Amino acid sequence: MLRFAPQSASEPVGKVLDSAIANAEHNDKLDRENLVVERVWVDEGPTLKRIRPRGFGRAFRVTKRTSHITVVVAEDARASSKTKERTR
Repeated sequence: MLRFAPQSASEPVGKVLDSAIANAEHNDKLDRENLVVERVWVDEGPTLKRIRPRGFGRAFRVTKRTSHITVVVAEDARASSKTKERTR
């Protein structure tokens, strides 16, 4: 659903979400079908300061803002309890 959103932020957030899912599968050996998004937040990153030449020898400062996107995924408690019940 995120891939079809018209907002410009949907692409980087989707990439971070895909990375979080891949990390959970590889590092924590979690099942992709049982993962849910627990928390998402965006913090301000470093600001790049650039100079834009203007008329009469002046210069204006241009700030290029960046951000840190954090996505926390966890295993769904309901799904993990169902798998535990089946293995008994």
